Amino acid sequence: MNLGLKIKASLGDSEADILFTNARIINVFTGEIMPGSFAVTGGFFSGFGSYKAKKTVDLNNSFAVPGFIDAHVHIESSMACVTEFARAVFPRGTTCAVADPHEIANVLGKAGIDYMLESSKNQPIDIYFSLPSCVPASNMETSGARLSAEDLLPYINNERVVALAEMMNFPGVISCDQDVLAKITNSLKYKIPIDGHAPGLSGKNLYAYLAAGISSDHECTTVAEAKEKLSAGMHIMVREGTAAKNLSDLLPLVNEKNFHRIMWCTDDRHPDDLVTRGHIDSMVTEAIKYGLDPVMAIRMATINPATYFGLNLKGAMAPGRHADFVVFEDLYNPVIKGVYSRGFLLAENGAIKNEVKKPEPVSVAPAMNIEIDNIGFSVPYKSGRIKVIEIIPGQIITRQFLSSAKIVNGMAVSDISNDILKICVIERHKGSGNIGKGFVKGLGFKQGAIASSVAHDSHNIIVAGTNDEDMKAAVAAVIKMGGGLCAACDANVCGVLSLPIAGLMSDKTIEDINRDMKHLISITQSFGSSLIDPYMALSFLALPVIPELKITDKGLVDVNRFCIVELFNP
Repeated sequence: MNLGLKIKASLGDSEADILFTNARIINVFTGEIMPGSFAVTGGFFSGFGSYKAKKTVDLNNSFAVPGFIDAHVHIESSMACVTEFARAVFPRGTTCAVADPHEIANVLGKAGIDYMLESSKNQPIDIYFSLPSCVPASNMETSGARLSAEDLLPYINNERVVALAEMMNFPGVISCDQDVLAKITNSLKYKIPIDGHAPGLSGKNLYAYLAAGISSDHECTTVAEAKEKLSAGMHIMVREGTAAKNLSDLLPLVNEKNFHRIMWCTDDRHPDDLVTRGHIDSMVTEAIKYGLDPVMAIRMATINPATYFGLNLKGAMAPGRHADFVVFEDLYNPVIKGVYSRGFLLAENGAIKNEVKKPEPVSVAPAMNIEIDNIGFSVPYKSGRIKVIEIIPGQIITRQFLSSAKIVNGMAVSDISNDILKICVIERHKGSGNIGKGFVKGLGFKQGAIASSVAHDSHNIIVAGTNDEDMKAAVAAVIKMGGGLCAACDANVCGVLSLPIAGLMSDKTIEDINRDMKHLISITQSFGSSLIDPYMALSFLALPVIPELKITDKGLVDVNRFCIVELFNP
């Protein structure tokens, strides 16, 4: 729609396409609720009040609010292709998302970014991208690709690239790593924001990180941490994912003076959360139930991320902006009744109305560069105690502690009675044969093992279990599938979820993925786990930029010291 036609439509000199009447419009600029009508022409809001229109839609006194925006999400964590992700979140009111494709980029490099850009076209939601800044996340792991500042530069002018994604390598920023600084400099030159990722960073290290030009963070777990970062000038993205749940802890931070610099994001959500709990709508609803003003919660889901990312056609019901909006009846329990894209009702009562075309799956060849018979899981005992990774339920940070090892025939093995299980990460991209070995507390298994090719961020195969035979069976199944999740017991496969797209995503429907995922989780419960989602928890144990102790194909990583450490402590 050209500019002249938009102006004439707003003046009322031409007939509007649709006039929506009897609405209670939430104005995200002023915080007011305005009863009245609004017109849409050519997919854009034209204006408020009386307009001649080709069609009139009575909203029956429902609330009308801008479509919700997810400020930071990894679509790959839904384990669904982009189309299925869109089918899941659009009916819940998400009409826009800023996605970071660094999961698939860590496996396929630029080809992964290209795939996400291409497959996200012509979806019911508008998907924008932040460029992966840390591929790999660190030098203490083996990824499928490496992306330099030069590799990323051609993407910066893409109209759907709106930021540099989470700069996880905060030591690289502070130490002035040249490639890190080049990525930041290019982003500043092209005037796109730089998202941060700095769990626990404080004081002068935080100031140095911000001095580089980084402007947001989604890793805060306490009000004190978020307040320090907010006070220093950062925008805060409050995260509520499957593994990391920070909303209830951070909500006391939000007030009338600072809410305009705070927004919602999901980061990583598994299919069950998306299907049963929802998306940004669930965060808005939960925040309201905790006592946050409903209009404030909605502004944090709409105009705040739109302003931060410079999405000037998004985030508000205002003349000249895209007519993407959500309708519900109860302000304090906003159950989505209808979702409109460009003025058209595309989802109603939780279901999308028209189908969208699925992209072709991307080839990963070779899918799994591992010879299973060459992999040994045994851990010969050395003197001293073992360093143990401890899972914190509901968080992706971990603790570490020292424990006496259980020794059988000279080997350190899983100590089921103390919930200390063996964990390994096997390199799958280069055929190096690398395998990192350690121990983890918190899975709760009394039997069996689980394995996954989803292991943030390099996505090698991660496996944990009560014995080597079950661990080997689970890993072998993942290799055979060309990527996926597996549970095994008594050396037999009990359940699988195939992820043929880069070992990260399925080409099945979100409902089928959720069914297979629920079956796998039920198996882990039979193994003895009380975690809501052991696979999500497992996947983050390989992320060497989140404190305190993690594991990669190169061994145990002390994140606080940012170095590889020995398993045995003399």
